Amino acid sequence: MLFVLLPAFNEEDSLPQLLPEIDQALRELTKQYRIVVVNDGSRDRTAQVLQELQKSHPLEIINHRINRGLGETSRDAFEWAAEHASDTDVLIRMDCDCTHGPEYFPRLLSKLDEGYDVVITSRFQPGGGQVGVSRYRAFISSAANLFMRILFRVPDVKEYSCGFRAYRAGIIKEAIRFFGNDFIQLKGLGFTCTIEKLIKLKLLGARFAEVPFVLRYDKKLSVSKMVTSVTALGYLVLVICYHWPFGGWRTGYKRLLREYRSSQTTKPTYTRASA
Repeated sequence: MLFVLLPAFNEEDSLPQLLPEIDQALRELTKQYRIVVVNDGSRDRTAQVLQELQKSHPLEIINHRINRGLGETSRDAFEWAAEHASDTDVLIRMDCDCTHGPEYFPRLLSKLDEGYDVVITSRFQPGGGQVGVSRYRAFISSAANLFMRILFRVPDVKEYSCGFRAYRAGIIKEAIRFFGNDFIQLKGLGFTCTIEKLIKLKLLGARFAEVPFVLRYDKKLSVSKMVTSVTALGYLVLVICYHWPFGGWRTGYKRLLREYRSSQTTKPTYTRASA
């Protein structure tokens, strides 16, 4: 089974275009798939649009009565998928503003088949890039990703801030079992959750790979949801949480992970893929 996870906030214009494209792409790849949309308290016609699309697409809708932000929306999407997926299933998380295209699905799945646990679409791999992004925004994005590479050093990862990724369901299920509600701990700090998931999966020993990707900002059909000041604050908090010398994530979770794995009376359902 393949699950596509979409966080949505005020996407009434994007969804009628994107969901049929995703549906068509999935039909060509597999007979078993679900599209999961978390409607995060949208104030436009997103809820009505989703109800109409549900009549013709294999669509699961999760509604928030109020806008809770990307962190809680991502948490709900991944927890729903973890409850319904088997370890061998695949989860693809993407934005639903039409800047991420389903034409990358085959590349993501091909990399997962090589034994990786997380595959990221990357603007910073040869052949990748971005269209329609201002020079200022492109500079900020490149600087932020370099900052993350220096401070967090997730193996084989150059692209930290793009949420368009494919995951083995097994590694997500284990992350939720181990971290619980703290798999996405910094829920109220905007887009910080996108990087936090990478860090938490790194701590579990996940294997990462990237595929070249072109971000099509020129196709974006809704306004940006990022609040720069909140995201910048979130990045700072993330660094403190990870590097804090007195029980920060980098050191504190190592001990807890050893205890967690030693306490398992049976072999874990997820085993890290061999190199």
